[in-house]
Amino acid sequence: MALAGKVALITGAAQGLGKAFSEILLNNGAKVNLLDINTVTGKNTKLEFDRIYGAERTLFTSCDVTSETQLQEAFRTTMQTFGRLDVVCNNAGINNENKWEHSINVNLISVIRGTYLGFQYMSVERGGHGGVIINVASMAGLFPMSFGPVYSGSKHGVVGFSRSIAEITKLNNCGVRVNVLCPSITDTDILKTIASENNMGQFAHLANIAQKTMETVGILKPSLVAEGFLQLVTDTTKNGAVMRVTMNRGIDYHPYKQASL
Repeated sequence: MALAGKVALITGAAQGLGKAFSEILLNNGAKVNLLDINTVTGKNTKLEFDRIYGAERTLFTSCDVTSETQLQEAFRTTMQTFGRLDVVCNNAGINNENKWEHSINVNLISVIRGTYLGFQYMSVERGGHGGVIINVASMAGLFPMSFGPVYSGSKHGVVGFSRSIAEITKLNNCGVRVNVLCPSITDTDILKTIASENNMGQFAHLANIAQKTMETVGILKPSLVAEGFLQLVTDTTKNGAVMRVTMNRGIDYHPYKQASL
């Protein structure tokens, strides 16, 4: 997929991975609607991008992804402003075992809703141009994380849901691909919450294990994860792919045996 003139919508785009994803798309000629609940940081990010890419290339939309109404309106605003939609990245995520219901709402339910909205606007069956949806999970969505079971469970859900939806797209030729991005621990604001007693809740006694895990696996730079993201967006042969990004292996794909139920 060539990105010049294409339009993307990215949740959690004000900082961290979402900002890195937005910038790499802008670098390749796309336009981006930056969605984030953090209005101040989001507006500042847009101003930063405006100075480099021009104000007409981005839009900032304040959006709580757990609100169905706000998310639907953000998609409508994207279409009204840019006239099309080609890339959706459901990136917004939090780590809070103490408020685990909210974690599931942000990490999984909003991803499902964002995926369905992506199909609504991009599917060729509904008059769209086709496109790609990238759902951001985590290495914690491929392996158990003892100090964050709800976070890990929500990310396992993202992987399973995305792979299942991708199988459907292979059957109905709707023109929309769905891929999953599973980075290891990355240098973002979530990093501060991994060993935080306030966020770990009843698992606070495992903070030392969380700290040792970070020291063992290392901390990724958002720019490396963004390189993997760009690959999933532009490589039209990838549908249902689960990309891993780790310090040890760099960018690679999680292998699955072919199975049927």
